[in-house]
Order: sequence, then C-alpha cells, then structure tokens
Amino acid sequence: MFGRSHKKSDNSRYYEVLGVPKTASPDDLKKAYKKAAIKNHPDKGGDPEKFKELAHAYEVLSDPEKREIYDQYGEDALKEGMGAGGGMHDPFDIFSSFFGGSPFGGGGSSRGRRQRRGEDVVHPLKVSLEDLYKGTTKKLSLSRNVLCSKCNGKGSKSGASVKCSGCQGTGMKVTIRQLGPGMIQQMQHACNECKGTGETISDRDRCTQCKGEKVVQEKKVLEVHVEKGMQNGQKITFPGEADEAPDTVTGDIVFVLQQKDHPKFKRKGDDLFVEHSLLLTEALCGFQFILSHLDGRQLLIKSQPGEVVKPNSYKAINDEGMPMYGRPFMKGKLYIHFNVEFPDSLSLDQVEALQKILPPKPQSQLTDMEIDECEETTLHDVNMEEEMRRKAQHQEAYDDDDEDMLHGGAQRVQCAQQ
Repeated sequence: MFGRSHKKSDNSRYYEVLGVPKTASPDDLKKAYKKAAIKNHPDKGGDPEKFKELAHAYEVLSDPEKREIYDQYGEDALKEGMGAGGGMHDPFDIFSSFFGGSPFGGGGSSRGRRQRRGEDVVHPLKVSLEDLYKGTTKKLSLSRNVLCSKCNGKGSKSGASVKCSGCQGTGMKVTIRQLGPGMIQQMQHACNECKGTGETISDRDRCTQCKGEKVVQEKKVLEVHVEKGMQNGQKITFPGEADEAPDTVTGDIVFVLQQKDHPKFKRKGDDLFVEHSLLLTEALCGFQFILSHLDGRQLLIKSQPGEVVKPNSYKAINDEGMPMYGRPFMKGKLYIHFNVEFPDSLSLDQVEALQKILPPKPQSQLTDMEIDECEETTLHDVNMEEEMRRKAQHQEAYDDDDEDMLHGGAQRVQCAQQ
C-alpha cells in the first residue's frame, strides 16, 4: 500500500501508554509491559480496553522495524502499512508469551490461550440422481497433514525452539521503501527465516521424522454416506479431519454434493418430472407403457378407458417422487408431461372416416354470397424461430443502412457549407 505524504504525527502515545521515555531499551519496555499488563488484566478486574492498548503498544515498540516507522512517521503510517489496527495480534497471546499461562495461579487464565482455527477443506462430490434416490456410500482417499508423532508437533528432539531473530517472534516482516520526499511504501509479508512461525530450530535439534516441519503427510480413507433425498449443494461435514497444525484447532473436511444431469428424469425438490410422447391414436384411444424408475423398478403407466390425453398435459403418480431427506419413507410425486405427436397429413378416406366418428364440426355461419366476396388465401408451414431470426437480421441491416445515410448526409451538409 502506498503511504500518503506523511507529516510528523503523534509518535509518543505508545510510550505514554507503557509509561516509558522514548529512549527506553527493550528490557525497559518488557518490564513496563509486564507490570502494567498484570495490573490491568481482565481476570484481575482490569480494564479490557486498557489491557488491549498495552499489548498493542508493546507489540509495536518491541519490534525494531515497527518502532522505527512509529518514531519517524507515527501511528497512521503503521495503519496504512498493515491494515487498520496495525496487524495487531491477540493481546492474550502476547501476555501468555511472557508468563506461559497466567501469573495468578489456578491453572491459567479463565480465558485460556486462544487458538486460531485451521481452514476447512472443501471438496465437490459428484453424485447421480440414482445415488440421491437410493442412498449410497462413497470411499475417498485423501492426504492431509498431521502432527508429527515423534516430536509431538514440536519440530525438535528436545521440544525446545528459539524465537526467530529475523522477526522477533512475530512471524511477519515489514519492508519499507522510500519512493520520494515524504512518500513511503510499506509491505508486510511472512518472515522467510522462520516461514511465518515466529520460531527457529537448530539443525542439530531438528526432528528426524518431520525435519523440523512439525507435521507429516498421512493418507486417510473417508466413507461418505450420501443419504436418501439429499439435495444438490448439500454439505456433508467431517469435523476435525482437515490439516493439523501446532497450536491450531483443526478445521473440517466438507463435501459439497453436485448432482449430475439425468437423461430421463428431472428433479425439483422432492418431485420428479419425466417427458413422454404419445401418438395421436394413443392419446385418443388409450395407451400403456413401462417406465424404468431410478431404483430399477418397472412401473406400468396406462390410461383409463375412454380417457383422452391432451397435448402438453401433466399427470401425477403419488409417492413415486424423491425420498424426503430425514424422512426417507415419505416421497414426493412423479409428474409425467405428455406430448402428443400428430400425423403430418390424412388421406380423404381417413378424413371421411374420422368425420363419422368424431364430434361434428360447427355449422358455418357464412353465406355463399359472403364467401363469393372474399379473396382466397393459401396457408404455408413456417418455423417461427427461423422466421424471427431472419427478421432480426433484416432489421439490423436496415438500422446500419440508416446510420450510414445519416453520417453521409452530415458530410454532404458540411461540404455545402464550405
């Protein structure tokens, strides 16, 4: 982030918070912080805001690079370089780093050491509609980091580590560049010496199993139970199965169901939809056909005697839809959408035969004289999609011609004026 042109802003407040002069040494800062932090700790009835302010002041002034920025440019420069609040760490973590818990006895602070939570690992899991209808179990092999069993996640044989001198144990470094008079650029990044951990381990003391990394790779097979009626996008969570790390609450592995398209059935909530085409004869005179369901059962679908099925109509079968999640013995409906295929043409004999069977046509209200005064017309078959596409292209070309004429006319007017 680029800093603005910095004036000499207030660069004494942090020293006043700790009650030390600007010339205070690192040891003076430690002593002042310890004394004030114990006095103002919330577990001893102190002011939480004062306790937080002390931790922030000490965090800045105990870091040589941050202290240099603060002394030269003030608090605003730290905020611009490290985000609002100056990248502040948990004040209870800073306090615990001095006392290893609580100096008040009783097994440590009632607040306890706050551990950060590791990130969740999210995996998509493709499932078929049959899987969601019948339920299934899928075995998946995954690799993850686990704490080294040989060193218990310490990274060293002795269990000891040293605060990184490159970042003073913060795990972060701030790089400053002077861009011009009163202009600076500050960038915060993980310390490359300790890889952001804030501590280093000597080569001799490194754990031989994890090589000082504190974690090792482990392969694990998870059984993912997909229950009947689960929905597309539903999550199946395995708590605490993500990557492990020292001083971290392990995150979860989350599988997100992704339903694959089915060639025949469509799902909407707990209901299923299927398309079926009938010949005109079937629509008028009755039909029956076999429908293979998602679980392999064969359903006989048939019309009632004398029933006529109209084009684009729906019929439903109760309790043949999807199982309801959590109540698998209850199911939605299966809807069948009927399309009726008409013949392309009929012979005169077929027309005469149908006229005798079908209900009579309505009597014409037109007289012979009215018909003689009319002009004969001819009906043509048309593809409306193609017709609309052709008209749109024609209109676009027409608009382009109008625009060309408009510009051309303007040029002629200019020429006439010259």
